[in-house]
Amino acid sequence: MRFDDREQAGRLLAGKLRRLEAEHPIVLGLTRGGMPVAYRVARALGAPLDLIVVRKIDGMGPEVPGSPELAMGAIAEGGETFLNPTVVSEVGMTAGDTSAYAEWGAVDLARQVRLYRDRRPPLPLAGRTVIVVDDGVTTGATACAAGRAARQRGAARVVLAAPVVAASAEPHLKGEFDEVVALETPPQAHELSAFYLSFDEVSDDDVLEILRLAEGETPAEWPAP
Repeated sequence: MRFDDREQAGRLLAGKLRRLEAEHPIVLGLTRGGMPVAYRVARALGAPLDLIVVRKIDGMGPEVPGSPELAMGAIAEGGETFLNPTVVSEVGMTAGDTSAYAEWGAVDLARQVRLYRDRRPPLPLAGRTVIVVDDGVTTGATACAAGRAARQRGAARVVLAAPVVAASAEPHLKGEFDEVVALETPPQAHELSAFYLSFDEVSDDDVLEILRLAEGETPAEWPAP
């Protein structure tokens, strides 16, 4: 299946998540590409929407040479980190190498948190069912970091939902999430754009606009779990 865009994918994904509506879930969109999908899911379920800022730990650090495409892990706001042991082993990274990459990723993560949060504190997750939403999962690194962050904030049940989830990522995901919901589960998903007719970059301004829209639609008091 090829989706028209992230919005259509979000509406279709919501259809598979309606059974969770009775649990009064909170929807967390991964920045940045997961936010348009998460917005459609939250609207369909009548659920509050928040974001979770996650930054890939890749080969962009200044101290350690590497490839910009290398996804050895990810770091989420709050400091929760996931390192893909397969990738780290394959490229022969040392503990010092991965630490240098993580520190560099944390700098950009902090910038994004300041931009997106501003006067918008994170929604409390303690005791709640949380649906972590992305536009697609390839290695599972960013999803796993987000799942760990939700657990650290007290979520009682954490579900990962994405239009596309690579089967190769499932071993990592099963250790972090209570359930994984997907529309497509190809063996590999190296290029998420191959699953979308329109896959434009989601900008910081796009994320802020989605948050403003969600705030305008959110009731003052949401039902308790």
